[in-house]
Amino acid sequence: MQEPLLDLTVDDVAPSGASLTVYDEEHLATYWRLLDADAEGTDWREVARVVLHVDPAHDWDRARRAFDSHLARAKWIADDGYRQLLRSGARSQTSVSTRNP
Repeated sequence: MQEPLLDLTVDDVAPSGASLTVYDEEHLATYWRLLDADAEGTDWREVARVVLHVDPAHDWDRARRAFDSHLARAKWIADDGYRQLLRSGARSQTSVSTRNP
């Protein structure tokens, strides 16, 4: 698994399949920030501007689509997708431990 970066450019629409993607792994910090903002009741326009770097004042439709799809993906990862992260992390730990007796 790659180390998540904090300020990445996001796609207009987040992935929506039932498997984690490289994009998901690269954007984990973005997803967690979205979940925090959602839990705090932060206005979606501020979140889109600050976290997703999409300004609703300039491109309302793109900002709304990016916000909605990334928040939905963040919720899916928090509810279900994290299991795939745990499994991939366990595989990584196993392969490391077998190489370093």
